Amino acid sequence: MNELRQHWDFIHYFQSAEYSQKFLKKCYEQMGSSQTESKSYDNCYPFMYYLEQGELYYRQAMQSPISLQPILLFYGYIHFIKAIVLTEDPLYPETTTVLAHGITSRKRKKQQYRFLQDEVKVQKNGLFSHFSNLVFHVKHIVGEKYKMEDLLVQIPELEEVFHVLLKKKTMFWFNPQHELIIDESLLSHFHMSESLLKQYLNEKVTEEFTWNSDNALQAPNAQEHLPIRWHFHKNKLALPGIRNEATTIPEVLIHYAILYNLSMIARYETEWWVELLKNRTNEDYPIINTFINVTTEKAPYLLLKLLKDKM
Repeated sequence: MNELRQHWDFIHYFQSAEYSQKFLKKCYEQMGSSQTESKSYDNCYPFMYYLEQGELYYRQAMQSPISLQPILLFYGYIHFIKAIVLTEDPLYPETTTVLAHGITSRKRKKQQYRFLQDEVKVQKNGLFSHFSNLVFHVKHIVGEKYKMEDLLVQIPELEEVFHVLLKKKTMFWFNPQHELIIDESLLSHFHMSESLLKQYLNEKVTEEFTWNSDNALQAPNAQEHLPIRWHFHKNKLALPGIRNEATTIPEVLIHYAILYNLSMIARYETEWWVELLKNRTNEDYPIINTFINVTTEKAPYLLLKLLKDKM
């Protein structure tokens, strides 16, 4: 896929201090910063190094066994996020409060633990909340708890694994013209009448969405518009089949939360992690394995698109 290769090539544009400095200066000028010149010089090398290290972690993950991949992918992910934060916050890291991960996982039970039922909680301080506030302007997520299953089912590329293993309907697809047809299966799934479902969708999507003469919801383009998600390879849109707070966060944050939790498991829950990989006793393994394959490709694309949109 050309887009997949291109986003890695795109990183290398920034391996020039002169270009990175000019890029950061432009970002800071657009923000109205009073220190555009000095801060762009101060930050150009950290910015370059974050991107370089992020790519190294990802490339190493691609060559490593699955047992190590969550750790390498998570650190690659947060290095890219730190680079993005530098384009929005010239003073980063201004205080030590933004250095923490910004998300925590609950204490695990050794018996009957299931990954899909595990939760993470968003902290007031740390990289997760700082990044989400700067880039997506979402402050309502502080203190929220998100269940792994509720996050995973919103990644369109995981629809098949949930359907095959758990017989779960996770996505309702837009057609190639970016239209969502309101049919009986959709109404039945959400337990709503047609008028109520339309009201629900109108409250969720932006004014760029319209209803056409065929009674279908028309999206303006093929990109994420919460709660509508975007499939990387198919370039198609989908409405997730759940309704809760997890549908209000961008997919970039979904990957962060899941990778954080998996990296913590791989580091500190060694017995459970290795037994999962060796014995594969339940659905956790194929779902985690599929997610790792998807996030290795899709997550860097989503993050680097945030940079590309600033050019």
